[in-house]
Amino acid sequence: MRRLLYAIPTLIGISVIVFAISRLAPGDPVQLYTFGIQDITQADIDRIRAAHGLDKPLPIQYVVWATNALQGDFGRSIIYPSQPAARLIIERIPNTIQLAVAALLLQLLIGVPLGIVAALNRGKIIDQVARFFSTVGQAVPDFWMGLIFIIVFAVTLRLLPSQGMLTIGKDQWDILDRLKHIIMPAFVLAFGGIALFTRLLRTETLEVIRQDYIRTAEAKGLSDRVVVYRHALRNALIPVVTALGGVLTFLISGALVIEQVFTWPGVGQLTFQSAVAKDYPVVMAGVMIASTMLVISYLLRDLTYVLVDPRIKVG
Repeated sequence: MRRLLYAIPTLIGISVIVFAISRLAPGDPVQLYTFGIQDITQADIDRIRAAHGLDKPLPIQYVVWATNALQGDFGRSIIYPSQPAARLIIERIPNTIQLAVAALLLQLLIGVPLGIVAALNRGKIIDQVARFFSTVGQAVPDFWMGLIFIIVFAVTLRLLPSQGMLTIGKDQWDILDRLKHIIMPAFVLAFGGIALFTRLLRTETLEVIRQDYIRTAEAKGLSDRVVVYRHALRNALIPVVTALGGVLTFLISGALVIEQVFTWPGVGQLTFQSAVAKDYPVVMAGVMIASTMLVISYLLRDLTYVLVDPRIKVG
């Protein structure tokens, strides 16, 4: 409950900052929307601006928006006048979650075992490879890695599709086709996290296996598998749970870039396009819904501590 109460001023602060930045940025969304329409008049422009409340002072605009947002109404899109902004975002959330969950699974399934193996083989060739990979993975920008993957696997080798999440004409339940489309964006999105978990697990495992209780377990004659997986790994995973909050933040925010590179129809792509078009309601709805998801992810991270560390109890 305390964590949830802390989230209230956080979300209010985010809304104020994003509202101010979007409104004070150069450009007029109504002018962009009506550009090229031959028979548009100034009265029509003023009527559109008034319909979206853009003719009022900024403080009043924010109060009106916040009041409606608390009731679940984020306004109607300027670019898509017949669509509520929240509905546009909610329709795309499953696509972004699908990409983020796939990337998170890749991070955990590859990064965690690789870090443990590197620690248990310290100084050997696999350790050197893992350390090199973790350094490169955190240094290479996602968009550059995405472009390289498209050139190699989509253009040169023609093994995977380069954009979208489903081939045109395919049935939406075609799992194989969906897997082909998600492989590249999910791996590129997960690349930095895999490197992070590899480095983190290697460091923590090396620290844990030097502890007295590990030597005691070995002296009792327990097998290496039991010592590593039952005693060492569980304690080494505690910092990983801490890092999960930051990783989830990265996945949701980083998906914006990846969705642009691979034309993935998610919240990130829609928010970016709306920001370019200065579609204020959609931008605000996208940011606030994503921020709420992140706050929930941090709450889940705190609850996960109880499962990983038995010393922590829920009061």
